[in-house]
Amino acid sequence: MSRPSKQFESVKVAGKYSYEGLDRVLHEKARLGILASLAANSNGLLFNDLKQFCALTDGNLSRHLGVLSDAGLVEVWKGHSGSRPQTLYRLTKSGRGRFSEYLQLLERIVLDAQINQQATPSRQLKSLGGASPA
Repeated sequence: MSRPSKQFESVKVAGKYSYEGLDRVLHEKARLGILASLAANSNGLLFNDLKQFCALTDGNLSRHLGVLSDAGLVEVWKGHSGSRPQTLYRLTKSGRGRFSEYLQLLERIVLDAQINQQATPSRQLKSLGGASPA
């Protein structure tokens, strides 16, 4: 079998796709939705609004907000509307910055995938000496 082409070997750059910036605190699906909701609403959102936007139960939302708050990404404001207690959540300044950096990393991942899709698979297969699927 012949050696793979230089183009194919370039994919083997050490750590090219390791994406060290993927933070599990941010990347979890429910927390990503919470962060996106709060980023889109810079004045913050009430608990029930967040619950509706993210389609989460009270307990699930509370748990995820606790993780985000412990990480310093979200701040909590407690108050009352008449006799009813209300809790408002919004991104902290550092939370907004970390989320913005995270979005930039996700954009880089998408760009990497699009660039690598442009390589013609048949050309790569020819460089492997006519290899067939395993």
